[in-house]
Amino acid sequence: MEKYEEVEKALTTTYRKKIWTKFVKAIQDFEMIQDGDKIAVCISGGKDSMLMAKCFQELKKHRKMNFDLVFLSMNPGYNDKNAKKVIDNAKLLNIPLTVFNTNIFEAVDRIDDHPCYICARMRRGYLYNKAQELGCNKIALGHHFDDVIETILMGMLYGAQVQTMMPKVKSTSHPGMELIRPMYYVKEEYILNWVKKHELEFIQCACKVTEKINKNKENEFLESKRAEVKKLIKELRKDYDKIDMNIFRSVQNVNLDTIISYRKKGEVHHFLDDYDKN
Repeated sequence: MEKYEEVEKALTTTYRKKIWTKFVKAIQDFEMIQDGDKIAVCISGGKDSMLMAKCFQELKKHRKMNFDLVFLSMNPGYNDKNAKKVIDNAKLLNIPLTVFNTNIFEAVDRIDDHPCYICARMRRGYLYNKAQELGCNKIALGHHFDDVIETILMGMLYGAQVQTMMPKVKSTSHPGMELIRPMYYVKEEYILNWVKKHELEFIQCACKVTEKINKNKENEFLESKRAEVKKLIKELRKDYDKIDMNIFRSVQNVNLDTIISYRKKGEVHHFLDDYDKN
């Protein structure tokens, strides 16, 4: 049995409950796919996007929905070793890549303020453009459950706001395009187990900012806020194993009667607006 066949079989057997059904449930719960969609499955070369690609291939086999796929991989400026690793892993897992090159890493390396944020925005813009060029109406990103709860805490602790990473978003800069996150319910723990079981090796974040962090781990200021929040959640989970699910559910159970103010479509609503009307 080829490696990719082993991986495909395990998705609906060994990892049926922890990965496959979570993937399908997110798509169903948030109505991510409609008949006639052409989805650009965006592959960075990391574990999350590669697993997402295999899940999409499995979903396509079931033919319960009529949709097309393009496995889109952007090279933002990887060194030769990492670029080759992405291609080799795609071949190993039988994922037909459409690759295009950009110079994002070079551009971001000259930015001092919030380089990771700028990098993410630039990458998404390039992905939308290329996906549109290929006739796609959606892009799929590999953000998982842990990314979602980390985003919630980051917004509260560092952004002074309650917000979350949405399961799907309509693009405001690319009319007719939509972003979906079908790994929304999949916990990183099980993705790591999947990688270990199949003895796979994927690239990590491979930009120059990350290289600087890895060379000087003693400097706390170089660590990303997301890494700090990830550590915090890990520590909290030791005392209460439901902490991550409670963080996730907190943005689904917002009680507006106990919120001082909130924004909707750019308009601020304050509890005093109608306080004396009751």
